[in-house]
Amino acid sequence: MSRSGWITVAACALVLLALDVLLPRVLNPYYATIVIRIGIAVIAAVSLQLVNGFTGQFSIGHAGFMAVGAYVSAAFSVYVGAGWLEAFAAVLPGPLARVAYYPMALAAGGVAAAVAGLVVGIPALRLRGDYLAIATLGFAEVIRIAILNVDAVGGARGFSVAAADHPGADLRFEGFGTVYAVALVTIVVISRLVYSSGGLSFRAVREDEVAAASIGVPATRVKVEAFVVASFFAGVAGALFAHSEGYVHTNSFAFLRSFELVVFVVLGGLGSITGAVLAAAVLTAAPELLRGLGEWRMVLYSLLLIVTMLVRPQGLLGTRELGFDWLRRRLG
Repeated sequence: MSRSGWITVAACALVLLALDVLLPRVLNPYYATIVIRIGIAVIAAVSLQLVNGFTGQFSIGHAGFMAVGAYVSAAFSVYVGAGWLEAFAAVLPGPLARVAYYPMALAAGGVAAAVAGLVVGIPALRLRGDYLAIATLGFAEVIRIAILNVDAVGGARGFSVAAADHPGADLRFEGFGTVYAVALVTIVVISRLVYSSGGLSFRAVREDEVAAASIGVPATRVKVEAFVVASFFAGVAGALFAHSEGYVHTNSFAFLRSFELVVFVVLGGLGSITGAVLAAAVLTAAPELLRGLGEWRMVLYSLLLIVTMLVRPQGLLGTRELGFDWLRRRLG
């Protein structure tokens, strides 16, 4: 990476550190929670954009992979990680101990979701259109129902991210800098993946799968790769959700959550990473900011979606990106 790239990374690190220090002082807990949820929604929406926007598939079961990441990372923290966190805290200052531990919990959730994406993607991505949508939706429901019958993660009661054997280990984590650092990494990885020369394969499959296969593009492999990468980041988003909320329940990953993520991608613009970011931020904050209007807030929210689709059927940005040329120059 060039010198200017390192300067950019350092500047981003300073901004994220400032978020951790300043936001808890200027925001009450309610708005702080909204800010955290926006970051998690951005991660999930950008990852789904890789599948739906750039590869041209129609997945509506993305919340299922978030559920896998959330429950696996929560179980990892409760049954394994709590002891590790206490061991780290015995030799490191508190903040450093948490910095050393939490990437493990996020990685556990991400890897578990990626494995689930591989298992589902290999057979499902041989399907197209509505059949693929039904298959991914079915997977999400299978995961949700299966979790409801696993007592080790609370079953229908939900699962609290707290270890009874290690009461001194605080497993809940609400780091603004961490959430948005992961969001930034997600954006950079997906953008480098789709806007590199190899990324042409994703867009070739999106435009015409048969024509892409005729010139040697392994269409099924490309779709599975996109599915696995998207599943990994969805799992990381689920892990962040579990540790920021301190409690997970399958209701948080029902069909409406998957549908919400699809709305982020479509309204932002299929094939626009920054469009997905903007839509996720606005549509996550809007219902909460309109809460003072009572029952009318969901009416206004629905009208906003309808007007947007009528005025901008291609989404907010279509396939355009904001600021990516500058980012690519900085990161070499």
